[in-house]
Amino acid sequence: MKRFALLTTVLTAVLTLVLPFIGGSGPSLTGSVSAATAAGSATPRYASSLAAPAASAAVAPVTVVTNEVLAAKAQAATAAYLKSDSEHLGQKPVPIPVVVAPPAAQPSASGARPSRGGSSGGSSAGGSTADRRAAAAAAGTSCPGSAGGGGSAPGGSESGIGGTTSGDIQSFSATLNAIRAANCLQPIAPGNFRYDSCMEQRLYWMAEDPSTNPGNTWGHSGVRSLAPDANGVYYSDAVPAKGCDGNLAGGSGNTGATVAQKWWDSLAHRASLYRPGVASTSGVCIYFAMTHGGVPGESSGFTRAAARWGGC
Repeated sequence: MKRFALLTTVLTAVLTLVLPFIGGSGPSLTGSVSAATAAGSATPRYASSLAAPAASAAVAPVTVVTNEVLAAKAQAATAAYLKSDSEHLGQKPVPIPVVVAPPAAQPSASGARPSRGGSSGGSSAGGSTADRRAAAAAAGTSCPGSAGGGGSAPGGSESGIGGTTSGDIQSFSATLNAIRAANCLQPIAPGNFRYDSCMEQRLYWMAEDPSTNPGNTWGHSGVRSLAPDANGVYYSDAVPAKGCDGNLAGGSGNTGATVAQKWWDSLAHRASLYRPGVASTSGVCIYFAMTHGGVPGESSGFTRAAARWGGC
């Protein structure tokens, strides 16, 4: 009886401890999936990080501005400008190359540096004509007079286009110094006006464009012809630019005198070529070139001129 009681006790203990783990009543590795499904979710809760990502938001197309687009806009703007001012082709507010740095500005006779601003023929640099006259009067002096003109040129030609003559540079220099005197600026020594063959080469290059539009290839370094020829070729692409850049002016009936006046009337060109803020012109030279006519059969009365301020 004791042995039977012991076996009964052992069997009862085994059934109590092992039975819960037999069949489907024990802990399930899929319990979380079942719970999620029972809650009405078709996607396993632990699998959310494996789900396919949401579609990317639409990206707005990027507009790429190409060199061709920029060139077309520049050509259109230039064309519009030329139509509005056929007699003053070169006076565009574009950067002008400064080949040689000018002498440093010196204090005026009154001991003060030239003022900035004002009116009466002044510019954004160097004060006004009235300021300069007042400074001279305060110092007991008068404005300098005109030193007259000077310079000479060979008067050559290329492709039937006339080059710079002595008359051109002397007319230009006399007018430039007269303008300086009228605005109380120190003159440029007559012997310091120089013919510049390098700028003349650039003017020849412009004038040799076979387009019947005289402004088709006109402008500073990097200019592109406005329109292609019948074969779709741009002159500026087919014939690389030659020569040197400078302040530009041109049109029918222009002379050295008229371009000197145009450059004074344009504030950007005045600052580049006349430099009212520079008190001393010692050691300053003005370089000049002019061509007459162009290809094909352009009248010799149509001139192109270039000038720059530099050291001697």
